[in-house]
Amino acid sequence: MEDSLNDITFMRLALAEARRAATEGEIPIGAVIVSRGRVIAKAHNLTERLTDVTAHAEMQAITAAATALGGKYLTDCTLYVTVEPCVMCAGAIAWAQLARLVYGATDDKRGYHRYAPAALHPKTSVTVGVLADECTALMQDFFRCKR
Repeated sequence: MEDSLNDITFMRLALAEARRAATEGEIPIGAVIVSRGRVIAKAHNLTERLTDVTAHAEMQAITAAATALGGKYLTDCTLYVTVEPCVMCAGAIAWAQLARLVYGATDDKRGYHRYAPAALHPKTSVTVGVLADECTALMQDFFRCKR
């Protein structure tokens, strides 16, 4: 029960980052990395601002977390992200050796499960669907307004 409550709490922080991305004209995906119950990184998509297709929320968060910890491996960390990571981000999650991935909405078009379901590190546990309705609605609303 405690893990579920923590997952909801941290996913709400990721949703706040996603909303921030939306207000900046970015696709609303947010990410938070937690180590031993403490937030060590928060990020959102920056692909438009940086004109960089690799500036996904997950990538930004992984870089910030590695800097915060002073090392490239995030073996004691959990990544909370509002939308299922793409293959590129799944690869970065694997290289960083994150202990756990928690995401809200699935991404049937670009999510890693569609293209490379085994992309994550074998020791990374995955929890899917935390606040999925809120995460999905945020994406749908964003694209509805864009069209």
